[in-house]
Amino acid sequence: MNTTAVPMLELRDIHAAPPPGWWPPAPGWWVLAILLAVLLVLGMLWLRRRYQIRRFRRQAMLELEHITDRYKDDYDGLVAETGIWLRRVALQRYPQEEVASLTGSAWLEFLDATGGDGEFRNGAGQVLETGPYRQCLQDVAVDSLLALARSWGLKNLEANS
Repeated sequence: MNTTAVPMLELRDIHAAPPPGWWPPAPGWWVLAILLAVLLVLGMLWLRRRYQIRRFRRQAMLELEHITDRYKDDYDGLVAETGIWLRRVALQRYPQEEVASLTGSAWLEFLDATGGDGEFRNGAGQVLETGPYRQCLQDVAVDSLLALARSWGLKNLEANS
């Protein structure tokens, strides 16, 4: 038997691979970044739309108050401007094809169906249909008409937000 020693091989320890770099990220991070960007854009669009709706609501209600102040003693003008205001709000809230062509009793029925609770056809809102043909509007319950218009406007402007 040969007792000569086998020379030791000079072997090195096993080295682990270096840790991965932070760039370029794994595909999952790209997907997450794109998803977050899309959500951010959608959120910004939603906030912008909400701001526009709220701004219109504030402006519309302020305009109704200006109409009230401007036509305190002119009942004809007050009724006419209130009707115009109602139509403007309706055109903002509902499709133009549905609202623009309505007149007379069809207009009042539309207002009742969209929040008037029958008060336009059977209550203070009747003056919107008959007002232009009356001699004197002094007997009209202007406060009731304005309260009805304000109530209808708030219902329809709230539903839009």
